[in-house]
Amino acid sequence: MKGSFITFEGCEGVGKTTQVDRLKRYLEKSGQPALFLREPGGTVISEKIREMLLSKENDKMNGKCEALLYSAARAQLLGEVVAPALEKGSIVVCDRFTDSTFAYQGAARGLGVDFIDELNKLTCGDIVPDVTVFLDLHPREAFARKGGADKNDRLESQSIEFHEKVYLGYKEIASRYPERFICVDASKDADGVWEEVIALLRRRTSVK
Repeated sequence: MKGSFITFEGCEGVGKTTQVDRLKRYLEKSGQPALFLREPGGTVISEKIREMLLSKENDKMNGKCEALLYSAARAQLLGEVVAPALEKGSIVVCDRFTDSTFAYQGAARGLGVDFIDELNKLTCGDIVPDVTVFLDLHPREAFARKGGADKNDRLESQSIEFHEKVYLGYKEIASRYPERFICVDASKDADGVWEEVIALLRRRTSVK
């Protein structure tokens, strides 16, 4: 029995954490067991890689190194946690996954579609999200809403031009996989976004 693999994607400050937390509370209240994870992270090794990736001390890290580190953290998470949970029939929800690598490193860092596709295949094998919730909000609007970027986060503190490339990368990958992506207008208030997210997840996944 294979479970449902749900991922949440979007630029910085679009409200992913809020919506993932709402889904967690909803599933707990309705008695639907689920595993909630974040990328990079979710295992001891992956969390250590996360520290390296986000630390401002590593500002000289190039795009290829960045992409390979994300993939290393993902490989550990998949092998140790995600694959076994899906085999048991669990609902697995992950805050970011391979589409982040495409948007941030493929598009914004300029590594390109082919490089990221090959890297993702090598890392993930046949594990692909059943549904990806993309919270669609332009980074200028998102940063304005959250009061600016977190200057202690190496990626979040990149230029607005970088984040605009990330956004365009997300739009491109969503258009390539319309059967997998659920695109939600994240300019609405949190309640409005949640109502749309849960309605779509009920329709497209094993969430009840």
